[in-house]
Amino acid sequence: MEKQLVAVMDFGGQYSHLIVRRCRNLGVYAELIPHTTPYKTIKEMNPAAVILSGGPSSIYADGAPVCDPEILNLGIPVLGICYGAQLIAHIMGGDVNRAGMREYGKTELLVDDKTDLFSGIEDTEIVWMSHGDLIRSLPDDFDVIAHTAGSPVAAFRRNRIYGIQFHIEVVHTPRGEDMLKNFLFSICGCDADWSPESFVESAIREIKETVGSEKVILGLSGGIDSATVAVLIHRAIGDLLTCIYVDNGLMRKNETEEIVRTFKDNFRMNLEVVDAEDRFLKRLRKISDPEEKRQVIGDEFIRVFDEVAARIRDVDFLAQGTIYPDRIESAATSDLASRIKSHHNVGALPEGMLLRLIEPIRDLYKDEVRAVARTLGLPDSIVIRHPFPGPGLAARIIGEVTPDKLRICRDASAIVEEELRASGFYDKTWQAFAMVGDDLATGVLGDERSLGHLVTIRAVESVEAMTADFVRLPCDVLEKISSRITNEIGGVTWVAYAISSKPPSTIEPC
Repeated sequence: MEKQLVAVMDFGGQYSHLIVRRCRNLGVYAELIPHTTPYKTIKEMNPAAVILSGGPSSIYADGAPVCDPEILNLGIPVLGICYGAQLIAHIMGGDVNRAGMREYGKTELLVDDKTDLFSGIEDTEIVWMSHGDLIRSLPDDFDVIAHTAGSPVAAFRRNRIYGIQFHIEVVHTPRGEDMLKNFLFSICGCDADWSPESFVESAIREIKETVGSEKVILGLSGGIDSATVAVLIHRAIGDLLTCIYVDNGLMRKNETEEIVRTFKDNFRMNLEVVDAEDRFLKRLRKISDPEEKRQVIGDEFIRVFDEVAARIRDVDFLAQGTIYPDRIESAATSDLASRIKSHHNVGALPEGMLLRLIEPIRDLYKDEVRAVARTLGLPDSIVIRHPFPGPGLAARIIGEVTPDKLRICRDASAIVEEELRASGFYDKTWQAFAMVGDDLATGVLGDERSLGHLVTIRAVESVEAMTADFVRLPCDVLEKISSRITNEIGGVTWVAYAISSKPPSTIEPC
């Protein structure tokens, strides 16, 4: 059965991915595609609908992003949101210009037509506006279906093409989900057929079709992403999969023992454990730049995989647990995106890699991966385990990776997790860990002055890792963590707590 798809064209809006999430939450599979995607390509994708996202540009500015106008002639429903609506109006001969006063925040929408997009919606609704331009007028064959005090055209319709000047995808538009339901189900005729169960079924089928009788190796870290991919592929091709755990010296405390017990002993998978600590740490010597560290780690990972593949013989595929946020932060999803940081499994892969990539969960967000993992029957010890970065503890060590900083970071992170579990905060926290850099602080050990490292604790709450806020941990929990770290880990004198959110910060420091 061909997969139903809603294509969301990205014009650089801050809510572009949220549109995708809202569609998927309603059971309709959606993907974000670049605004430069040609008409022919979209036609071949055979989407049920196209949604044009918002964006920061002005449609009349030089170099403003535009889509192929023929997309409006596909004969399928199209919905433009904010900039997307202005683009449709501009393409079809409307007047889009600078507003006398920008509309931003909660605004009262006056609904003029309740026959389709606004079916079941009240005559007045609160919506979220965020624009400095407005649609002043439209050609005669357009219908204005809603307006506000500041926007004479807050929503329009022309046959099956719709435009709205506000954002239905944000929670600040209380009836936004109902409007999106009207578009997806009543106007587009979509079925709510996307779910973790349907994803597992289609992913296994696609893996079988892609791999056939070839062999696959998978870099297994023990985290939720690679674990989910391992079970998916193992379910599809069985012993044709070999999982490779690279002990690079940058892993969590007792990581190797846990991975062997879980995947080799319990899941009965082919698992090779590669002791590569010395070669990784050697390559990381005297490297302080975070991006360079990621590049080095990614390159060394692939070298290890190629070597192991050569020993296994006749391996064609390298499977990875790449997910959507990895590709977003590595600027792999849009030419409007800036690179936040290269993930070792996305932006840091060497050009001469010998193996073909297979990434079954590359279009999933983190919470969707967890839902799929539960569907596959993975234990809670993996499903609810906090995310761990691909570069391992190197992402939590600021500056050069040294044995002393590795020891401190590993042991301090273990204490953080132990105390969060003891206090009941582990399951309430998306991610929590310790990080260490080169800053030293004066302390007192016994009656003597001591100079030691400053350890910073990071604990955040999130849903899909695209945004995050720091967890308001109780002072007694923070005090217990601080006391244990300074008393149990040699070379630490101070403990701090990071209270920056994402954005502007990222979750991991490097």
